[in-house]
Amino acid sequence: MNAEIRRTKSRLLEELPKLQRLAFKKVKGLSKEELEARSDLVSALKDRIEAIPDGTASVSGQNSGSAASTSRPGIRFDSTSDTEFGSEYHQQTEESDGFRREYEMRRMKQDEGLDVIAEGLDTLKNMAGDMNEEFDRQAPLMDEIDDKVDRAASELKNTNRRLKDTVTQLRSSRNFCLDIILLCIILGIAAYLYNVLK
Repeated sequence: MNAEIRRTKSRLLEELPKLQRLAFKKVKGLSKEELEARSDLVSALKDRIEAIPDGTASVSGQNSGSAASTSRPGIRFDSTSDTEFGSEYHQQTEESDGFRREYEMRRMKQDEGLDVIAEGLDTLKNMAGDMNEEFDRQAPLMDEIDDKVDRAASELKNTNRRLKDTVTQLRSSRNFCLDIILLCIILGIAAYLYNVLK
């Protein structure tokens, strides 16, 4: 049973990087707090998965000498014995009932933990699906906006070029007009001085 739990935990942990990438994926209309909360959900999910007991005792929490020895006093395995086992040999004792209760209690806790993890994975999977749907729905709109922006930039560039050409033409014709007016004024002054001096 512990081996099955370890395999399940391993499979769940393998899926976490995908969920991590999806949690950071930006979605239109999603606030910064919600984006951070999604990342926290994935981190909390990893902690919850690792916290599920799977029969591998933490060696760091125990004495290193006693960690390897898991035998209980009074329990012996004698493979060389030719003893016939009677019906009283298979009777349940208080100690075996305690083992059975502890086993059932731990199994129920593990099942609850796996259910919580499965719920979290379903939630994240649904969120990822919603994000993909939203992205697919927004993609044509984004393409249309990009086209409009490109067209507007092109039109603005053309308008600026035409405006520059127009200003250049006006400046040159204005200078020509000013030159003619100034020439007329100078000729008028010269004619006046000629008449006065004559």
